[in-house]
Amino acid sequence: MAVRSPILNVMGNAALKAARGLLRDFGEVEQLQVSIKGAGEFVSTADLRAERTLKTELRKARPGYAMLFEESGSEKGSDPRHRWIVDPLDGTTNFLHGIPHFAISIALERDGEIVAGVIYEPIRDEMYWAEKGAGAYVNDRRLRVSARRHLAEAVIGTGMPFGDRADSALYMATLGAVMDATSGVRRMGSAALDLAYVAAGRFEGFWEFALSPWDIAAGILLVREAGGYVSDMAGGHDMMASGDVLAANAHLHLPLATLIKEPMRTLHTAP
Repeated sequence: MAVRSPILNVMGNAALKAARGLLRDFGEVEQLQVSIKGAGEFVSTADLRAERTLKTELRKARPGYAMLFEESGSEKGSDPRHRWIVDPLDGTTNFLHGIPHFAISIALERDGEIVAGVIYEPIRDEMYWAEKGAGAYVNDRRLRVSARRHLAEAVIGTGMPFGDRADSALYMATLGAVMDATSGVRRMGSAALDLAYVAAGRFEGFWEFALSPWDIAAGILLVREAGGYVSDMAGGHDMMASGDVLAANAHLHLPLATLIKEPMRTLHTAP
């Protein structure tokens, strides 16, 4: 049986406590108050309640750690080395439409590096967790990325950019290239879970542009600890700053990157 470290227990217990409120709110979603942050972006009382719970639990366990939350932003701590990076509800649009695909994502950053991550999917009661150098798991099962070697057999996850961050021409060009070369593309509506699914071998890969740190921090570590590769679109490791993410197993990362970069190069060099 897999044994979680004390810090992972803190993260997992916080996620479970926040999830109880989300499940209650999901059953009464038509009564939730919702405000619009921007084009295609919503925040509900469910997000805010989950965030308050997570803050309380994480601060109680590690009072000096800094925090970066989706809704309330950044808070400095007395410990300059550590920072929580948290999305209390990844997949808010799914949640508000009664679509049972959303998650809580919690990552711990130490000296600028992600060292622990938890992604909890309440509907399926699946707790994905990883710690640097210790592997990735879902509940008590060890995770490994898919072993498929050919893009023609691959199912790839993606997310569609929207609002101010949308570059529709660029995204549609990359989508067309990936659709033509693979057995399928899925747009599920939660980047955190997309990365968890790559770690679990459910997707062979995933790409998306212009994400935020709380969308990807925990998922990046999960994929790496499950034996996969994560980069930005240029092949570097600036994902947290750029928000551009490409994740896949070792066999398909380079072919998928080549597929995506070709339409990007064509569009950027067009007169």
